Amino acid sequence: MDIVQAITLAFIQGFTEFLPVSSSAHLVVLPKFLDWPDQGLAFDVILHFATLCAVILYYRSTLISLGADFFSSIANRKMKGESMLAWGVLLGTIPVGMTGLFFNDAIEAHLRSFQVVAFATIFFGILLGLSDWINRSLGKSREMIQGTDILIIGCFQALALIPGTSRSGITITAALFIGLSRSLSIKFAFLLSIPVIILATILKTIEL
Repeated sequence: MDIVQAITLAFIQGFTEFLPVSSSAHLVVLPKFLDWPDQGLAFDVILHFATLCAVILYYRSTLISLGADFFSSIANRKMKGESMLAWGVLLGTIPVGMTGLFFNDAIEAHLRSFQVVAFATIFFGILLGLSDWINRSLGKSREMIQGTDILIIGCFQALALIPGTSRSGITITAALFIGLSRSLSIKFAFLLSIPVIILATILKTIEL
């Protein structure tokens, strides 16, 4: 892999990670189209770690606030401030974590193909547009997250293990469908990305 390929893939990862499209799919498809050699798992790990650092840096003040409210809710046994959002990030990660633990090998063996990537990209893209249209058509949305919201969004996030499915896109889709506001949907989606990227980075590092 030369410097041009490295810079191009880093740009693609950084640009697509924060859009409702699959950054991982682009890292797989682009080298194939340009007839580049496979960049290797180690490079993918570095890119995902860089993404994690960017998300943490952007949401650093929010994370400090969430952490304080989270531990306060444990100490006082009462929800306070944004403690529900903090619990949501923790509990919402469980479905994708369990699905990845038990089905990752099967997904890698049977679903990693251009056909699946193309179908997932188009299908879930349409679903995202539909969810946004329905959300705006209702004329009102919620700014508070509830327990059932966490369960639904967490289960939807597990679908991101399908190659070509955007993790942020599918979680925003679920949040909009259940009536959360755009701003809360996007915020929760990117906060959810932190533990997921950490788990994915650890898993890929072990596979090296």
